[in-house]
Amino acid sequence: MPSDMTDSPSIEPVALRDGTTASQPEPAGLPAVLPPAPRRPARRRFGRLIAAVLVVGAAGAGALYWWQHTRDVLPPGIAFSNGRIEADEIDIQTKFAGRIAERFVDEGDMVHAGQVLARMDTRDLEATLKRADAQVLQAQRAIDQARSDLAQQQTQVTLARQQLERTTALVHQGFATQELLDQRRQQMDGAVAAQSSAQARLNVALHALEAAQHDAELYRVNIADNLLVAPTDGRIQYRLATVGEVLPAGGRVFTMLDTAVVYMEIYLPAAEAGRVRLGADARIVLDALPNRPLPAKVSFLANQAQFTPKPVETRSERDKLMFRVKVKVDPELLRAHADAVRTGLPGIAYVRLDPAVAWPAALEPATAH
Repeated sequence: MPSDMTDSPSIEPVALRDGTTASQPEPAGLPAVLPPAPRRPARRRFGRLIAAVLVVGAAGAGALYWWQHTRDVLPPGIAFSNGRIEADEIDIQTKFAGRIAERFVDEGDMVHAGQVLARMDTRDLEATLKRADAQVLQAQRAIDQARSDLAQQQTQVTLARQQLERTTALVHQGFATQELLDQRRQQMDGAVAAQSSAQARLNVALHALEAAQHDAELYRVNIADNLLVAPTDGRIQYRLATVGEVLPAGGRVFTMLDTAVVYMEIYLPAAEAGRVRLGADARIVLDALPNRPLPAKVSFLANQAQFTPKPVETRSERDKLMFRVKVKVDPELLRAHADAVRTGLPGIAYVRLDPAVAWPAALEPATAH
């Protein structure tokens, strides 16, 4: 057989990733068989898992240490519980059904008491007001006419009285008949009756004018009520409608926060809630500002216990029934920093149960407040 038919394909060595070599056939021979990719060492994945567990454990241990450390350093006459900052919400609603014509503020804007927030379409009310004003003018003209009629009837009464007096004198002297005297008396009675009728028409016209003026004033009030104004200082929290929307009576356009009424609701067990007094001194420490305790006062204490809400953390599983306590932030502080008020921020409220107990240094408000 020829030598080119018996020779096997030549194999060339190939360097692998681990440093070894393998033979690779030339393209003229059989297909090359590539070695499988090396697997990553399991140690690297296991090390990352251990690192993640350590990070989570360290965070949990730190939170537990902070909780226990804070609880341990507090004097016995101070209670605490967690909650969230809240503020009174005020719904800005329409008084009448209608379409929103203009909107002057948006979400996040600070507003002041009496500031116009939006205006409803009042073209129909303005047209009705014009009609009421026209009725007022008409009533005034009717009054003028009634007064003229009354004046005329008063002159007739005066004339009839003078004629009656002269005729009476002539009858006594024998220069006039009794029949003429009777006619003068009838004329006098008719003039007095006409005067009374004119006076009654004048009274009716006066009442009509008063009613027309009241109608016009009512329409002016309704037009003014279609201006949505802020009842107090605060911040626009939500915009619930926009220009062009048609709302029913009582439709909500904005929800604003009263930045002068900011508080945190906490829950205390009976042993501590029973020692809380209305107006007791308190402190609020937000998670976002742990070094700036806010001065506050206890403004509400529930008279009935309730089940502990889920977001509230308790120090004992036995504390199933808790009393709700509202801790209100100092209004002077709020007025000075109204633009910095935020709701929904979590934190811890501390209530002083014993007025003789001094606040720890960490809970004393800074003079910068």
